[in-house]
Amino acid sequence: KLNITYMKHLILPICFLALASSAAVAGDFAITRAKYSKIQEITKPVMLDSVDNSGAKFDAKSLLSLPSSKSGESVTFPFTLDKSGVASVHQFAFDVENRDFAKAKITVNGAADYVVNVDGIEYKPGDELALRPATHRIKVKVLTVPDSAHTVDVKLESQHPERFAERTDGKRMFVHEDVMHGRRASGISLSPDGRWLIVSYTDTRVGGGKYNTSVLVDTRRATPVRRLDENANWMPLSSRLYVTRTNIDNTLSLVVIDPSTAAEEVLASDIPSGDFYMSPDEKSLVYTVKVEGPKETPNGYQILEPDDRQPGWRDRSYPAIYDLETGKYQRLTVNSKPIYNMGMSLDGKKMLLQSNSSRLSRRPTTVSSIYILNMPDMRLDTIVSEGEFINSCTISPDGRMVMVSASPEAFGRIGCVTDSTVVPSMIQTELYLIDAATKQVTPMTRDFDPNVQTVLWSSSDNMVYFTAENRDKISLYRLDPSTDKITELPVEEEYIKRFDIATAAPVLAYYGQSASNPDGVYVFDIKKSLSKLIDRPSAERLADVDLIECKEWNFKNQRGDTIYGRYYLPDNFDKGKKYPVIVYYYGGCSPTSRTFDSRYPFHAYAALGYVVYVVEPSGATGFGQEFASRHVSTAGEGVADDIIEGTKKFLAEHPFTDPDKVGCLGASYGGFMTQYLQTVTDIFAAAVSHAGISDHTSYWGEGYWGYSYSEVSMGNDKPWTAPDLYVKQSPLFRADKIHTPLLLVHGDSDHNVPVGESIQLFTALKLLGRETALVQIPGEDHWILGYDNQKKWQETIFAWFAKYLKNNPDWWDNLYPKKNL
Repeated sequence: KLNITYMKHLILPICFLALASSAAVAGDFAITRAKYSKIQEITKPVMLDSVDNSGAKFDAKSLLSLPSSKSGESVTFPFTLDKSGVASVHQFAFDVENRDFAKAKITVNGAADYVVNVDGIEYKPGDELALRPATHRIKVKVLTVPDSAHTVDVKLESQHPERFAERTDGKRMFVHEDVMHGRRASGISLSPDGRWLIVSYTDTRVGGGKYNTSVLVDTRRATPVRRLDENANWMPLSSRLYVTRTNIDNTLSLVVIDPSTAAEEVLASDIPSGDFYMSPDEKSLVYTVKVEGPKETPNGYQILEPDDRQPGWRDRSYPAIYDLETGKYQRLTVNSKPIYNMGMSLDGKKMLLQSNSSRLSRRPTTVSSIYILNMPDMRLDTIVSEGEFINSCTISPDGRMVMVSASPEAFGRIGCVTDSTVVPSMIQTELYLIDAATKQVTPMTRDFDPNVQTVLWSSSDNMVYFTAENRDKISLYRLDPSTDKITELPVEEEYIKRFDIATAAPVLAYYGQSASNPDGVYVFDIKKSLSKLIDRPSAERLADVDLIECKEWNFKNQRGDTIYGRYYLPDNFDKGKKYPVIVYYYGGCSPTSRTFDSRYPFHAYAALGYVVYVVEPSGATGFGQEFASRHVSTAGEGVADDIIEGTKKFLAEHPFTDPDKVGCLGASYGGFMTQYLQTVTDIFAAAVSHAGISDHTSYWGEGYWGYSYSEVSMGNDKPWTAPDLYVKQSPLFRADKIHTPLLLVHGDSDHNVPVGESIQLFTALKLLGRETALVQIPGEDHWILGYDNQKKWQETIFAWFAKYLKNNPDWWDNLYPKKNL
């Protein structure tokens, strides 16, 4: 009989799954069923030489490396292979789920020579596998010798056979890699006539490679026409595409393309290089020209103001215009302060500009001026001079009105519904309409609770379309500027990521997702209020995944407010069991939206056997001005009360939850909230803080956006005016009250919340002798984006919860073995 050897021992890729059980004998889990196929009978090749070019003799066991075959007939073990006059290779394929981390060896009884392939990686007999929770696709190839009967069966040897189960329905569990991999919409652009649509995609492959593609779609047929290999944009009037091409002499040509025929025409040659868009009248190219700021000496440099620590802060840009007919290139502004081109009127004669400048002496520390530049005579009309709390603006198609997005405190609080003693959240965004001639300001969304996001003004119907945080959704709305009427559009997804409007037709395009639904791309008929699905890029990739149901659950808090939330159940849910629970809450000030591809994938947590409760406590935007204002100058108070009260009521109303096994998780402000919660309650058995703030004073001064975010979270309070707020509400100064096992994870290059925020609390807890761990992710900023780093980061969180909520430290110990130090 032949003995098989391997050159290397590979580690199994990380996968995640939910908890399962099996009635196997201790130490042994037997496979009962598989798909069987005979790959081929081995015919000895013609021996032109006795050895190959490496000096190796032919060995029948080399045939075990033959490509795998498709699934064959269903068989049960033990299974007897027919006698054959020649050596043969056979394959058995089956799926095994382990819903907790476990180590195992796969053995094949009745076969001396075999190969085991788990999730695409080969292992030799006797190798111990570190199996992360997942549905594992396993293939066993067996080599048989001539004229011998072989009766085989397959077993998993493990210290925890109860963690394994067979899966025979062809489905698999949702895992974290399903969030990391695959094709997703990343951009959308609609032609002026609404006939054509450019959809951009980003594909993330196993290993982390990213590939960007764009597809031209015929909206009438809802079918792709062709792939676009160049960065193409729409001509504003003629519904043709335009691209730039580099000529042989390194000059640039502007080329227009007919979308229906792909016929090309050179519109202009030798155009200036740089970033530009086509003017609405198609007569000019509008450029944004970057100018680098003054440099400091390398051996010592002066910081001019807090934001000067940020790369590129000194750089400026100015708008310029290139006349396609005459070739004239005109710089439009000379400016030392940042200035931004916010768009043009439909006739191309008026350009909207916004300039921002620092004012560090009082809140807000940034003020904005808005101008309309009249292109024919270069006359500048000031619309707003050093306005406070302004975010952005857009110009009406006729150039007579300006729509400004700003917080409730803007324009003397005319859009504010709260009492003058209440400091509104700066992140709660309202719309204000300004008449360019009279400068009169009209609040448009004063009594509208959702939080405005992206705004587009349609030249087709003169309506303003915008997305807004609508509680935990991002909804799409239409605003009639003449009547103030706001209408929610009946779109197909709960979270609209991006949308675009045809400038000459009643057509809109958007893409988005829902809590249990991946990306969908749609065209929307505005007159009929009907959506037409163009693409669902993840459909094939997730076709064999059991997606987990998301259910709403709201409660009345002790103040009489409705606190909204939702929860996810494991896909193999048994209401007679008790499940551990993970509680999640918002970071920053935005609600935890109903996204499918979350950075904290709730479906993957639920697939691991947890009930996941997402709560939207006080202070989140999207629930109205008063609700959002509760984030200001509280440093956790009120927010924590809602989380604790909601968690207790959720546990009481759902008997399938285990109140002794509840964990909590949050990032950034949510990371602070995780830390703070452990100082005021003992209801959690484990806690995870990612990039959390432990000391409001150090974060205020050290984070790139520390002082400016504190304008949002602390209002007019400063460390020297409100030490009780900044110090006594900081977890670092309450560390002795923390008894919950607390994991601190942090990118070691975080510029928003510096890693010292986790280091100092970790140090305090260690000195106090409390259960804690600090894991730093190398080279990562506020978000963990590197492919391998993201896998390790998420697995670290999973393993921490498994250790304390499932009493299974194996995963954690495998990631971070004990060290004798």
